[in-house]
Amino acid sequence: MEDNPKKLGIRRITRDFPPAHFLFKVEAFSLLAKTGVEKYESDAFEASGYKWRLSLYPNGDNKSNGNGFISLYLVIEETENLPLTWEVNVSFRLFVLDQIRDKYLTIEDGDGAVKRFHWMKTEWGFAQLISLDSFNDTCNGYLVGDCCIFGAEVFPLARNCKWECLSMVKQPEDNTIILKMDHFSKLDRKYYESSVHTTGDSKWKLTVYPRGNVKFKGKALSVFLELVEANKLPPKRKVYAEYKLRVRNQMNDNHMEFSVERWFSATSVNWGYPQFMTLKVLHDPSKGYIVCDSLIVEAEINLVSQVKRFS
Repeated sequence: MEDNPKKLGIRRITRDFPPAHFLFKVEAFSLLAKTGVEKYESDAFEASGYKWRLSLYPNGDNKSNGNGFISLYLVIEETENLPLTWEVNVSFRLFVLDQIRDKYLTIEDGDGAVKRFHWMKTEWGFAQLISLDSFNDTCNGYLVGDCCIFGAEVFPLARNCKWECLSMVKQPEDNTIILKMDHFSKLDRKYYESSVHTTGDSKWKLTVYPRGNVKFKGKALSVFLELVEANKLPPKRKVYAEYKLRVRNQMNDNHMEFSVERWFSATSVNWGYPQFMTLKVLHDPSKGYIVCDSLIVEAEINLVSQVKRFS
């Protein structure tokens, strides 16, 4: 007697030809069951470019309502060799050979559902593959001479999914950009830039206008942080940064600094303060900002977004 084919949404049919990928024969099945082993795992086999094995519960997988049944699962193996975000979507069938009629009982999901194997779910199968009553009934041909044969065939679906991971990185490494401007009183260019600095996965630089820019020209020091190569960002991509712009006080720790929270993009490549501090305060010797004709300007990036893409 066969199990109800509609039970638990499982479809059971018989066919003449064997499984495409793997056959697993167990001799002296009753002795295996009496050992008390919870499960026995076959050796690995290859199907469609991946490694698999069968996991057999001869007395049923009691944790998954398999008491009174044979339980059988398909397990993916050697996943450490797959990409970080690996995912394998497959359609599979499991089999039990009717050795009397030379036909294969074929067990699969009733709705033909594709199963998704990934790092959190490495096995799929059937806790109630076949009842022990049906399996042990010699008229059904599944257990003959205390020998049985299971099988599997696995058909992965082509997958071209791309992953994107957005991370908000707090206190990233190497997060301070320093621009030291020596001979400050003799500087005659409109603005000066730091070297390009990589923090997170983005490149940054400081831009300083010694005598101010636009409407604050001749009135204030202007300081900006710029996202370098912003024009190379993918369309709509933004980069977030929380940072401090700072002019160091070289006499004590009373630095002049302002905090900024900003999304940068191809249309918004820099952000800062055109009126960071007045030139009068900047050049006041008692304030300690310019010492030995040198000015030190910094940008400290305390939070930055970064994007990683995976295939």
